[in-house]
Amino acid sequence: MTVPEVLQAPPGLADIPDLDAALLIDNLHAWYGESHVLHGVNLHVEPGETVCLLGRNGAGRTTTLRAVMGLTSARTGSIRVSGREVIGIPRHRVAPLGVGYCPEERGIFASLSAQENFLLPPELKTGFPGLGEEEIYALFPNLRDRAKSPGTRLSGGEQQMLAVARILRTGARLLLLDEISEGLAPVIVQALGRAMNILKNKGFSILLVEQNFRFSANLADRFYVMEGGRIVLEMARADLEKNRATLKGLLGI
Repeated sequence: MTVPEVLQAPPGLADIPDLDAALLIDNLHAWYGESHVLHGVNLHVEPGETVCLLGRNGAGRTTTLRAVMGLTSARTGSIRVSGREVIGIPRHRVAPLGVGYCPEERGIFASLSAQENFLLPPELKTGFPGLGEEEIYALFPNLRDRAKSPGTRLSGGEQQMLAVARILRTGARLLLLDEISEGLAPVIVQALGRAMNILKNKGFSILLVEQNFRFSANLADRFYVMEGGRIVLEMARADLEKNRATLKGLLGI
């Protein structure tokens, strides 16, 4: 695939106020093979902020997270993590900048115990210590009880807790979380919500992709709505009510 020349060079960033944002995406285009999926995405996540990407299936939300990690076939524009440009660097160098990615698939190793899954990723040299084992068990008590259980024996909710816990001990400070509440029992969703608020209070920056609007409405400081690979609406939590009719049209909620 040949990327159009007009998109080869990242645009200027002089008009963007905070280049030290935890995540700053400017005019991001992304492709899977010949499919042009993202069309000029602009968003930012400030240090210690929780931001939610809303949208219908196929809107480009997951692709945005994957583009940050270098998992699309091509990208143009600019993606900065704490001021560091990541477009053009090898994908294996993105996580050491302090990025933790929790994909929708979870990726739990069936042949390993919950504790072995949890301890598998190496600690990153980010300058920030990862959460200790006891801190993580305080967030997710179920994991302490199931530490010796094989990955296949964990419930869907326990697997999701484990997938989040696994990146917390690495030292990542920017968390990219894809549909962590999907298909889970309400009690597990509530536990994940409590954990997200604790992480926010600890200074983690979170970009959350969610279909569960009620879950995200209680967590996020700001919201972006995606449609057709573009950001079509940005709003603060305080603006949710006055945008309800617009959200209903965009999301069907």
